[in-house]
Formats: sequence, structure tokens, C-alpha cells
Amino acid sequence: MVGSENVDLGRTQMTDDLDILLEIFPDSIRKHLEKHPQLGNLVEVVMDLGRLPEARFPGGAEYLSQTPISKADLEYSISRVGSFSGDNRAGIEKTLHRISGMRNRKGEVIGLTCRVGRAIFGTINMIQDLVESGQSILMLGRPGVGKTTALREIARVLADDLHKRVVIIDTSNEIAGDGDIPHPAIGRARRMQVATPELQHKVMIEAVENHMPEVIVIDEIGTELEAQAARTIAERGVQLVGTAHGNQIENLIKNPTLSDLVGGIQSVTLGDDEARRRGCQKTVLERKAPPTFAIAVEMLERQRWVVHEQVSETIDALLRGREPVLQVRTVSDTGEVTISQQGGAESSGKIPVQPFGVSGWRSSGKMKPLPNQMDLNVGRQTRADRGSEPKSFEQLLNESLPPSDHLFNRADFDYDSVENYAGPNGEDLPIHVYSYGISHQNLEQVVKSLNLPIAITKDIDSADTVLALRSHVKNHSKLRQMAKNRQVPIYTINSSSIPKIAHSLRRMLHMDDAELTELTDLQLFSESGSEHELEALEEARLAVEQIVIPKGQPVELLPRSPKVRKMQHELVEHYRLKSASFGDEPNRRLRIYPA
Repeated sequence: MVGSENVDLGRTQMTDDLDILLEIFPDSIRKHLEKHPQLGNLVEVVMDLGRLPEARFPGGAEYLSQTPISKADLEYSISRVGSFSGDNRAGIEKTLHRISGMRNRKGEVIGLTCRVGRAIFGTINMIQDLVESGQSILMLGRPGVGKTTALREIARVLADDLHKRVVIIDTSNEIAGDGDIPHPAIGRARRMQVATPELQHKVMIEAVENHMPEVIVIDEIGTELEAQAARTIAERGVQLVGTAHGNQIENLIKNPTLSDLVGGIQSVTLGDDEARRRGCQKTVLERKAPPTFAIAVEMLERQRWVVHEQVSETIDALLRGREPVLQVRTVSDTGEVTISQQGGAESSGKIPVQPFGVSGWRSSGKMKPLPNQMDLNVGRQTRADRGSEPKSFEQLLNESLPPSDHLFNRADFDYDSVENYAGPNGEDLPIHVYSYGISHQNLEQVVKSLNLPIAITKDIDSADTVLALRSHVKNHSKLRQMAKNRQVPIYTINSSSIPKIAHSLRRMLHMDDAELTELTDLQLFSESGSEHELEALEEARLAVEQIVIPKGQPVELLPRSPKVRKMQHELVEHYRLKSASFGDEPNRRLRIYPA
């Protein structure tokens, strides 16, 4: 007979009661398992009526006998375990093993899944600091990854090592084992059993009201009522440690039943100014409330966990389409824990946005504002014309705003001999641009298409410069005051079209394209990149470069659809020429005029 196993795994210890589990199997199955070389790694045994018995190990599964399971075999095993509860689970008294039943339409058990329960001491070394912090922790992971094992160990550490009053809500007697006496693996923690799974949320509230716990441990939060009970407990100042099925925290966001665990998700309609500031549509998804669990742990593997130390920040980042910053914790065979940081802008291939005053051209000394007394060089007044009295920032900004017939202007700031812009991989420092009233999609398309060393930020504190629509800047004193306080230059354009955004960014980087001698990238003006669109844009480009500019003659293009004509208009505008559509559909076409 095989005895209980007590194995040292580096700095962890594992104990199980395999001999007791083997006793519930018929002789043909038990004898085969006792001789199996991988018995210590056994995960579960499956017995289905009319099928061969199967043993499952981490590396695969294999049959234990060539004789199919009969009703007598099932009855033999059922008679040696506890009674099945409402969730079709049973256990073996004083052990952690779990026996789950499959029933036919008559309610008869026709299959058994016998999972090995193990108490592993030291399994939470990776998150020991988080457990001791007193914050609520949510464990996520697929079935079988070890969530319940970790939960059991957390309860023991909190009760024995930290001397806290811990109450375990044990719905299926899986955490502390079957029977009235809990398994020693939970230490001094107390266990409340639940009669049926439907009553779990009521027992959670009862535990807080009757037994004065400092910590509540709950396995498999799966219903809306349980999620609401968890929030109620957390708001009463009790530390919560729970588990939920789901590989990643994104699964909870998409799950309407459990989304309240991470704060809940709601649709919010933004005001016009806020939508322009964010560069997004007016209806967005936002977090409804503070998360029930302050910390979330994704158990990807038994030796590799991903930690979200600030669940609220992670959820906000995901809802805004950003890559959250993650902490990856791994443990070696010797018990050594390694912590590394992943995610965020850096790991996703984006340029990281640093706080104000830490990075960017302005902080590196390459981009410096001139004193207000100096000439702004915007074609208005000279310093002598304006007199010696320094003007306010608002006055200077107003003077820097060009008339409507100008394509682009800026509050002029002197750049100290800036090197050429970065190469394809962005080797040089990026300029952090805060956009206001500008189409975020068009801005990203220009930066990507032209491969510019520019990082788009939604935080003005980390910006080196502001790119805004002229009409919004004139009437937005708050933006101008913020730019003044942070000494951030403002670039203005009169429309959010792709050519004007491209031109302003190139001027911002001192890539002056006044003569337009470079080859125009037609992909920049095409929406889908289809052959038809590129052909129409090439037609317009050749007409401009070979006839309109050198010969000063107007040119009519072939009839195109309204969508394609709009792209041709933008391309012509890039050359600072004028164009107009004339004719009736479907023969309406573009006419390009010389300057």
C-alpha cells in the first residue's frame, strides 16, 4: 500500500493522502496505480460507464485497464466517498480529494472524476508580500492550474504566521476537505460549510456578521450575487482573498456577471471638449466604481504568475486601448523568486511616455523656449515695433495664430541645432505631442506612414509640444494657461486633414518641405490602399508635378467617386494648390488650378 506522500520541492513541501484515495477504486484499477512510476504526479482518475478507466498526468493520459467500467465499479467507489452535494461533488473525510459525478437524465451517477487534492506548503512565496499587505487579492487562472491550492496556503499563512482571524467559505469542501473536521493544511483558519452552492453568497455575509473575521477566503466566485456579496464584504473593511475562472483580467471585463469584481464597466458620453481632448469618440467605456479586489494575480502556470498591483490602473488602461504595465513573477526549482516588468508602451512596441520633466526633446536640452521679449518670427511685428514692454503669453499666442489662408503657424520656439529625425527604428529621442481637437486616427496614421520620431501622449504633463486646431485654441483659455504654466509650445493648424497634420509634424521636426522636392507617399492619402485609390492618386500627382506646377496650366482628371475625389483634393492641398469638383455624377471630376 502506498503511504501519504511528503515531498520537498526546493523551498516548498507537498503532502497528499494518495493511499486513502486509492482505496475507493476497484482492485484492477488500484493495483495498476500502485505500481505506476508517475503515481506522485497523478492529477485525476476518470471512470465513465462502459468506457476504459483513465489516469491523467501532467504529460498526458493513459488507460488503467482493458475492462470497461461497470455499474458495480461505480457503486463500489460511490459507497466509499461522502454524499454528493447540490453541485455533484463529494469528498473523502480528512482529505483534500474531490470526487465529481456525472448523472444521466434519471439522476443516476454514470461517471466519476476523482481529482487528487494536495496541500503544497510554500506555494505562495511569489506573492508573500502581497498577502501580507492586507489588500484584497483575486486569483485568476484556468481549471487545474492550482488556484485552490494557493488559496489554501494563503489562508494558512494569514492565520498562523500573521495571526489574523480567517474564515474560509468552503462551498464544496474543496479547500479544507470533506467532513466536519477541516484538514490541517488550513492551519488555524476556520471553515464555514455551505449546504448548497446557491447559498454561498448568504454564507459570505453571515460570516462577516456573526464571526468577526479579518479575512474572508472564498473559492470560485461565479455568480452576480456572489460578486455583490464580495463587494459588500470589501466595503466593510474585511480583506478578501478569492478565485475566479478566467485566464486573464480581460476575461472579467467581458464577463457581465463578474465585471463588478474589477469595478464594473459602464458606457459614458463625453462632452465635446473632453472628447476632443482625448482624441476619441463621444461614447466610451469607463470603470464604474473602485475594484472589489485591489490586486489581481493571473496564474498562467504553476511557476509563473502575472501580478496586477493596481487593478484600477490596469482596467483603465485596457478600456482606453493601452497596454497595461504588468509584473511577471517566476520561481525556480530552488525557490528563488524573480520579478520582472512587462507590458506598457515599451513592451508593445510603442514609444514610452515619461512624466513631465523626465524625457523628450525639451527635457534633454534640445528644445528650449525663448524669452517672451524675443521676436516670435511669425511675420507680424518686430521687437522694435512692439516696444520694450514684454507681452503676456496670451498676447504672444494670439499673434502667432495665422490668418485662415495660411496652412500652418506656431508660437515660435528656438531649437538648438536638432539633429536629423530618427531612423526607421526611432533611435533618437521622440517628441511627445499632445493633440487637441485633432483626429487621433489621422495623427497616428501620419506618424506611422512617415515613420516620424513622435510619441502621441494624452497627458499634457508629459508633452513637449501641443498640436491643436486653431479655432479651438483661440477660444480655449484653459489650454493656453496650461501650456503657459508648463512652457509647452503650441502648434496650430486650421483643419484636421492628413496633409496638414503631416506638414505640421514635418515642420515641427525641421523637415521643411516648402519646395516639395521629395516623392509624395501616396499611401498616406489612401484610406484602404486599394489599387483603384492609388491609381487615382498617382494620376493627380503626375498632373501636378508634370503639368500644373511646371507649365502653370489647369488640368482636369478622370471622373472618380466622391470618396476618391476627397483623397485627390487632400493630395492637391499638400502641394499648396487649389482644386474643385465639377460635373454631374457619375462623371463628376476634379480640376486642379495653378498657384
